[in-house]
Amino acid sequence: MSAYEARWKTVRVEVGEGIGWVIMNRPEKRNAMNPSMNREMRDVLETLELDDSVKVLVLTGAGESWTAGMDLKEYFREVDQAPEIVQEKVRREASTWQWKLLRMYAKPTIAMVNGWCFGGGFSPLVACDLAIASETAVFGLSEINWGIPPGNLVSKALADTIGHRKALEYIMTGETFTGRQAAEMGLVNRAVPPAQLREETITLARKLMEKNQVVLRAAKHGFKRCRELTWEQSEDYLYAKLDQSQLRDPEHGREKGLKQFLDEKSIKPGLETYRR
Repeated sequence: MSAYEARWKTVRVEVGEGIGWVIMNRPEKRNAMNPSMNREMRDVLETLELDDSVKVLVLTGAGESWTAGMDLKEYFREVDQAPEIVQEKVRREASTWQWKLLRMYAKPTIAMVNGWCFGGGFSPLVACDLAIASETAVFGLSEINWGIPPGNLVSKALADTIGHRKALEYIMTGETFTGRQAAEMGLVNRAVPPAQLREETITLARKLMEKNQVVLRAAKHGFKRCRELTWEQSEDYLYAKLDQSQLRDPEHGREKGLKQFLDEKSIKPGLETYRR
């Protein structure tokens, strides 16, 4: 029995071969994110971040959906009737895991989009480092059809990935698009046939596990932060991350990599990982 079995109700966690599978688990509601899931997901992410057996985190959904977005009944209608302070708390809990925790997570993250991805689901999708989708997955921003503008950080997520015109087209029309189209727009890294989705995700996770984890973390955090900085600020920040990774790296990867390339002539950058 997994140490995490039955620990959470709306999220299922499976750990094996270095991968922490985080599965949104409300298949009867197309894994719509309600306040309970948002609270539990924060605990899940913080727990797995400290679990040494988890090297890569994969976020996916139970059944035939990734997530249908925010639960219209439990997240909107019921919360609309609550006091303002409760509404603020519910919103904070949603953004805490969907963006703040996931975006700068200490471990590599992959979104494995197995089916429907709608509305609020775009925030955690973009917050993950990488994403692989089923070619038949369906994406959409249907909020406009319900009289709701996209909330949380959905618009920001789209603006940062697929660009101005395409983002506004889907925000304003509510039309859907496929996993294959999502890959063409750069919303996901690639789209594969449904039968190959899990294996492709595992292959990618294994590639990430081969890397120096301290350096990998510095590289992804540096990239994400510098998108928000000026060129001068980015230069200072990225050099600081470079120095930080050298100080924190127990493997001394930079020294080993340079030695193997310059002295031993045993590796070719871009073709293989330095010998650890």
